[in-house]
Amino acid sequence: MSDALLSGARARRAAELDAADDLAGLRERFTLPEGVVYLDGNSLGALAATVAARLADVVTEQWGNQLIRSWTEGDTPWWTAPERIGDRLAPLVGAAPGQVVVGDSTSVNLFKALVGAARLAGPGRTRLLVDAATFPTDGYIAASAARMTGLTVTPVDPAAAAEAMGPDTAVVLLNHADYRTGRLHDLPALTAAARAAGAVIVWDLCHTAGALPVGLDEHGVDLAVGCTYKYLNGGPGAPAYLYIAARHQSAFDSPLPGWNGHADPFAMAPSYEAARGVARGRVGTPDILSMLALDAALDVWDGVTVEAVRAKSLALTDFFLDCVAAYVPQGAVEVVTPAEHGHRASQVSLRTEDASGVMRELISRGVIGDFRAPDILRFGFTPLYVGFADAERAARTLGHIFG
Repeated sequence: MSDALLSGARARRAAELDAADDLAGLRERFTLPEGVVYLDGNSLGALAATVAARLADVVTEQWGNQLIRSWTEGDTPWWTAPERIGDRLAPLVGAAPGQVVVGDSTSVNLFKALVGAARLAGPGRTRLLVDAATFPTDGYIAASAARMTGLTVTPVDPAAAAEAMGPDTAVVLLNHADYRTGRLHDLPALTAAARAAGAVIVWDLCHTAGALPVGLDEHGVDLAVGCTYKYLNGGPGAPAYLYIAARHQSAFDSPLPGWNGHADPFAMAPSYEAARGVARGRVGTPDILSMLALDAALDVWDGVTVEAVRAKSLALTDFFLDCVAAYVPQGAVEVVTPAEHGHRASQVSLRTEDASGVMRELISRGVIGDFRAPDILRFGFTPLYVGFADAERAARTLGHIFG
C-alpha cells in the first residue's frame, strides 16, 4: 500500500474512532490553541475553560471586595478549601472523603509522608526501599527523610520490590508509573506485599491520577502523594495533595507541624497539638489563587468516570503505536513503553537518536510532546481532550521527520 493510501486509511479510521468516542465532547471543556496537537499533559495539563472566569471572581470579588472575610464567610470559605477540594479529588484516586488534603508541593507532601511513614513503622526497622528509577526529587527527599529518621535507603527495581521487603523494611516508596517509560507498576500486589512485610507504603501518583483508576482505599494503601498540574489540569504550580488512610490519621506525626495543621490554629498556643483527621497534613497558609484554580479545573470531571478515561487512554495509545509502526521507518525509534495494557500508563515513550532535536522539530510542526535525557520522546495522552485524529497526526508527523 502506498504512503498516501496508508495515511488515508488511518486518518479515516481515526475519524471513525472519534465519531464513536463518548468522551469526545469533553474537549470543549478546555481552551486549546487551534492547529496544535497537545501530547504533553503528563507535564502540564491544558487550561480548563472555567478557570479564567472563576479566578477573575476570586480576585475581584472574594479578594477585592470581601477581603479577609473570604477566609471564613460564604458557601466555600477559603479556610476549608484544602479539605473541601481534597474531597473533590478523592474519587479520582479511589479514596473516601476525609482522607485527602490539598496544599504544598509534591516534594513537601512526600517529605511529610516519608517521615510520617517511618514514625508509623516504629522501632526495629532500618530500611527505606525506594524505586531505583524514581523521579530525582523523590530520591532527594527520600535521602533527607532517611537521614532524619535513621533509616538506610535501598534502591529497588519495582518489579523486584516485593522480594526485597522483609522484617527490617520500615517504608516503601514507589512510583505508580515510571516517568520516563510510562511503565505502570502493580499497586495492588506491591501494597499487599508491603503490608505482609509489616512495612508502610507510600505511592507517588503524579503520572497516573486523572488518567487511570488508582484504588487507594480498595487496595489498602497507607499514604500517597501527587501533583495536580498533569492529568488533573490544575495549572502551573498547582498545589499537590497528601492521602492519609483513615486508619493512620490519629497516629500520623507530621515532621512539619505548621499552624494550619494545629487543632486550634487561632489559639496561637506555644505547643503543638495536631488537628483531628487529614487536616493534620496541613502546614502553612494555603495558596488560595492556585487552590481555587484547581477547584475550577476539577469541574471538567463532572459526569466523567476514571474508568471511561482509562478505556479511552488504552485505545488512544494502542492506535498511536499502530500508527507509529506504520509511518515511522523501521529502526528509527524503539518503543520503550510496555505493550501490555496492565503495564502501560497513559503515555508512550520512544527511544531515538537526537531525541531533543526530533522533539524540537515536532513542536515546530504543531505536535507538542516532550523530551527526557538522553534519548526519550514522551507523548502523554490526556483522554479528556486528546482524540484519535490527534494521535494519527502526531505519528504521521513523526514519520515525515524520519522520512
